[in-house]
Amino acid sequence: MPIVHKGTVVDNKKVGSYFVLTATAADMPKEFKPGNFVAVAIGDERSSLILRRAFSIYQVNDRGVYGGTVDIVVSPHGPGTDYIASLKRNDPINLVGPLGKPFSLPKDPVPCVLVGGGYGAAPLFTLAEALTARGCRVDFILGASTQEKLFGMLEARRISTTLSVTTDDGTSGQMGRVTDVLPDVITKSNAAVVYACGPMQMLKAVSEVASRHGIVSQTSVEESMACGIGVCMTCVLPVIGDDGITRMLRSCVDGPAFRGDKVRWDQVGQIPADTWGAPSEGTH
Repeated sequence: MPIVHKGTVVDNKKVGSYFVLTATAADMPKEFKPGNFVAVAIGDERSSLILRRAFSIYQVNDRGVYGGTVDIVVSPHGPGTDYIASLKRNDPINLVGPLGKPFSLPKDPVPCVLVGGGYGAAPLFTLAEALTARGCRVDFILGASTQEKLFGMLEARRISTTLSVTTDDGTSGQMGRVTDVLPDVITKSNAAVVYACGPMQMLKAVSEVASRHGIVSQTSVEESMACGIGVCMTCVLPVIGDDGITRMLRSCVDGPAFRGDKVRWDQVGQIPADTWGAPSEGTH
C-alpha cells in the first residue's frame, strides 16, 4: 500500500533547467520499484491548490542519517511546480507513494535501450541499475530541445555501454531527435526491449520505431495525474488489451508503464468509438 508521509526537504539543488529535490520518505524506498512515482502536496492544509503533483522517482535511499529518502526532478512551469522548486532544506513536504505500475523487467539478460526526453529520463536510472544487475546490456539515448534541458548525462555514461545524445538545436550531441539515432542503436546493440519516458509524442515515435524492428517497447506516459490513486479519472488513455479490446485505463494505477504498441497514441485524450463501454451514438 502507498505510504503517506509528512516529511522534510533534505536538499533541493538546481541542475540545468531543473531542480533535484531530496525528501525524507519513511519506508517508501523499501517498497519502491523502478518506474514508481510519488504525489506531492502543494502547500499545507490551507493551500488553495488542492490537487497533488505527480513526479517520477529518480533515486531512493533506504538508509542513512535521514532514514529513507526519495529524489524527484522538478521542472518549474506553473504555480504547483514553482512552489516545489522553491522549497528549501528543512521545509515540510507531504508525499504519497510509491505509486503506479513499475516497469517490467525481462526474465532473461537481454540488450535493452533506454530513451529519455528531458527530465523524463529521471526514472530510467534506477531501471538501468536493475537491468544491469540482471546481466542486461544497457544503451542510453538522451534527448532534449537544448543542452540545458538534458538530464543525467554523466550518470547515463557511467551505467551504460553506450550513450547517444540529441538536441533539437544541436547544442549538445547530434542535432535532431532521439528517434533519429534509435534505429542504429537498436541494430548495433541487437536490442530486445526499448524503455522510454518523456513527452507523449516522443513515446509514440519511439514505440513506432521499436515495432518496426520487431521488438517490445515499454513507455512511461506523462498524462496529467491529479489524484495519483485512480479516483479522479483525469489520466485515462485508450490501451489495447491482450484480448484485442480497447479500454480506457488510468495512467496512475494501470500505468504509468504501458506496452508502447498497445497505446492508441493518436487517440489519447479521446474515447475511441470501439472502446469497451464507450457511449453509443445518440447517447447523452
